[in-house]
Amino acid sequence: MANAENNSLLQALRVAPSLEHFMTEHGAELHTESMSELLETLLERRGISKAALARRSATSEVYLHQVFSGRRNPSRDRLLCLCLGLECELRHVQELLRRCGYSMLYERDRRDAVLLYCVLHKISVFEANELLDKYGEALLIR
Repeated sequence: MANAENNSLLQALRVAPSLEHFMTEHGAELHTESMSELLETLLERRGISKAALARRSATSEVYLHQVFSGRRNPSRDRLLCLCLGLECELRHVQELLRRCGYSMLYERDRRDAVLLYCVLHKISVFEANELLDKYGEALLIR
């Protein structure tokens, strides 16, 4: 569905008589949240505390608070740990990766395929690490 939404916005950009017209018509459909704001929204939806997320994602509470405050950008692996801890939907994982400037998970990459499987099946960060190890891939948590 997200892909269809993106395609319709792309089509709207193609046919817009001006950028101003596009923004007036479609501005509400554009993302304006920062990575930390999106994480906060997902945390609230999930209904868990930051302390619980820290445990579930094998992240220190201090580091987690720095990420949520926007003072730190997590590494790609640390962001994936947070996503697994939050049991994010794939679309949210991909969006968070994109907003941080990281490559999205790609099913043809062996390591990413393992991580995609973990996201899709709501596998914990600790189990994900075991699967990565089993397939000889770099661990999320070292």
